[in-house]
Amino acid sequence: MVAQENARRADISRETKETSISVSVNVDGTGIADISTGIGFFDHMLDQLSRHSLIDMTIKAKGDLHIDDHHTVEDVGIAIGLALAKALGDRRGVTRYASIDLAMDETMTKAALDLSGRPFLVWKVEFPSEKIGTFDTELVREFFHALAQNSGITLHVLNHYGANSHHISETCFKAVARALRAAAEIDARQEGRVPSTKGMLA
Repeated sequence: MVAQENARRADISRETKETSISVSVNVDGTGIADISTGIGFFDHMLDQLSRHSLIDMTIKAKGDLHIDDHHTVEDVGIAIGLALAKALGDRRGVTRYASIDLAMDETMTKAALDLSGRPFLVWKVEFPSEKIGTFDTELVREFFHALAQNSGITLHVLNHYGANSHHISETCFKAVARALRAAAEIDARQEGRVPSTKGMLA
C-alpha cells in the first residue's frame, strides 16, 4: 500500500504453490536493500538493482529451490514489477525515457527504457557460460522479462562485449538500475503532467 499521499511506495505479496514472495519498494529512496531469496547470486544482483537505482527494496522470497531457481527468480521479477507499477502510479511528472552504456572491467552493456505502460523486452545478451556458480545464466533474461511485463516498462538490454558471465550479468542489473533511476526521476519542467501526448501512460 502507498504509505502517504504522493509517496511513491508500494507493497506486494504474491503466493503460489511454487513461491511465497513479499516486496516493498520506495522509488524515492536511497538504495537501501533488505533481500533474501535463498539464491545467493540472485540476492547480489538484486542488491545492485536497488543500490544503483536508489530504489529502496525489501524482498523476501521462499520458493521450490529443491526443484531449481527458475520459479523463484521469475516470480520475484513479477512481484518487483507489480510493486514498481503500483508505486509509479499514473507516472505523472516522470522523465520517462533513459538509457546508459555501463562499463565494468572488460564488459559493457547498454540499457534503454521507457516507462510507457506498454511492456516489452528486447534482449541482446549472450553469456559465455551456462552457469555462474550454481546459478543458470538464462534466468537473467527470465527475471528482466518478468520485470518488464509486470511493471509496464519497455526495456532494451544489449551487451556490447564481455568475457566474464558474472560481469555481464552485473552490468545488466546495474545498467537497468541506472536507466530506471533516471527515467523515474521527477522532471521539474513537466509541472506534474503525464509525459505523453496521449495524456496517459498505459
